Amino acid sequence: MRINKFTDLEVWKEAHKLTLLIYQITANFPKEEMYGLVSQLRRAVISIESCIAEGFSRYHYKDRLNFYYDARGSVAEVQSQSITAKDLGFMSESDFQKVFAQAEKVGIILGGLIRSTENLSKK
Repeated sequence: MRINKFTDLEVWKEAHKLTLLIYQITANFPKEEMYGLVSQLRRAVISIESCIAEGFSRYHYKDRLNFYYDARGSVAEVQSQSITAKDLGFMSESDFQKVFAQAEKVGIILGGLIRSTENLSKK
């Protein structure tokens, strides 16, 4: 399959699934966390798919890589904040496992995209 737009990328699709999952789970967090952990988690997860989309839309490989690196950092941010949410009792163990597994999946696919883009930038 030819990839013509960012929504064709498997990594973007998986990142979007992670975004939806985080939004569903954080809807049940305490209201006093709306401007705390809820906001942080939502911004971090949105950043993943947004950086992938923006990177894909860049013409030069080095520009793309900067956005893909930022997306990778946001994956780690979501994982770290999810650990905090679980430890504070805002996220169940089951929800945490779903989030962490999906974030790992995104990270693995994103790693492949980064390596591929790095190889293209060396040509």
